[in-house]
Amino acid sequence: MKGILPEPPSEPLQELITRTLPRGEPWGYVFAQRLLEAKVLGEKVLREGLSPGLHELLQGYLAKLRDQLMRLRREHPLSDCGERQPTPAEQASLSALLSGSTHELESLFKTCGYSPFAAHSAFLFESQLVPIAHPDPVSFAELVGFERQITTLRNNVERFLSGKPSLATLLYGARGCGKSSVVKALRTAYQGEGLKLVEVMPDGLDHLSSLMESLRFLPQKFVLYLDDLTVDTGNRRFHKLKALLEGAVFARPDNVLVVATSNRRNLVQESWSDRPEPGAGDPTAWDTVQDKLALADRFGLVLTFPPFDQQLYLEVVARLLGRPLDETAREHALRFALQGRGFSGRTARQFANWSS
Repeated sequence: MKGILPEPPSEPLQELITRTLPRGEPWGYVFAQRLLEAKVLGEKVLREGLSPGLHELLQGYLAKLRDQLMRLRREHPLSDCGERQPTPAEQASLSALLSGSTHELESLFKTCGYSPFAAHSAFLFESQLVPIAHPDPVSFAELVGFERQITTLRNNVERFLSGKPSLATLLYGARGCGKSSVVKALRTAYQGEGLKLVEVMPDGLDHLSSLMESLRFLPQKFVLYLDDLTVDTGNRRFHKLKALLEGAVFARPDNVLVVATSNRRNLVQESWSDRPEPGAGDPTAWDTVQDKLALADRFGLVLTFPPFDQQLYLEVVARLLGRPLDETAREHALRFALQGRGFSGRTARQFANWSS
């Protein structure tokens, strides 16, 4: 079973020190976390279920792990080695281990998945998923001025979470207006409902098919977040992105929703030389232009974020500071913006941080 379920710790005291454990009997949570890290087993259970043969094998193996746990408890009786509360996944994993129930273990994977998905709500993806230990905690309460766009986006995401049809979404607008913060606030608002945020870096577009397969059978819902998206049609990533949105050989999983932000409405870097002259001899020239412009059309929902004006900027500053602006604070905020930064949500946040 090596490689399917983790072996008991070979250096238990070292592992006890290096792990981040919750409050409670520590050895139990060392083993519970190891059980959550059984990626190969978790994938098999999620893809195929628990066959009779696998059920028999796991019963014996859980008994072996439980014997090792009891031995460590006797040899090294310890109090709490952590301050935080255990996560639901850790509690369910410990319960399955102590009961020896393979059905509890199956339920654990079907409810919580396996690590790192069971423990983290935000990830970066290039060639592999990297969990983010401390994601940006921005919330919708901090975002001012785009209530209509935020409501529309949230309605779409709530449909996605409930299993209803939802639309790939493009947030388009000027730099610094808060598009990225709106996307990150989705994780803050809906992580309790199983939403995970995966920021796909530019190099990650080359590995989309492997990412899709790694997420397909997991119980959580994933927003794939493409930030500041602009592509060159001469780059293979242009076609990778088109395939992700529509028309790929691999089907996009039902638990994946694409949300992108961009400063460009059509997402594609263009120059006037790209446009054919009237009467150009190449009859396919305009087809090429249309192919470029069609990329944004593959987003079923496009939300526009107009530039900030002075009034909206000051409203956001006041919201972030948590108080009305007196005349002095108003003058300082305007001076801060007019020193080359301009009116934007980003400038408002920078001023609020500088003033606190």
